Amino acid sequence: MYFQRIYELRVDHDMTQQQVADYLTCNRQVYARYEKGLREIPVSMVIKLAKLYHVTVDYLLGL
Repeated sequence: MYFQRIYELRVDHDMTQQQVADYLTCNRQVYARYEKGLREIPVSMVIKLAKLYHVTVDYLLGL
């Protein structure tokens, strides 16, 4: 699953992949794979991203 929204939110907030990866306490390459849909995002990371961007988990998931 490709998460276009996490890419768009990151760009809208003028953040780098490294900054988001640091917030999530993961490797930048791992986060890049989340954005590209090459790796599934754990629920705990989706919740952290929702808090970071002040959006709902439903919004991140496209619901």
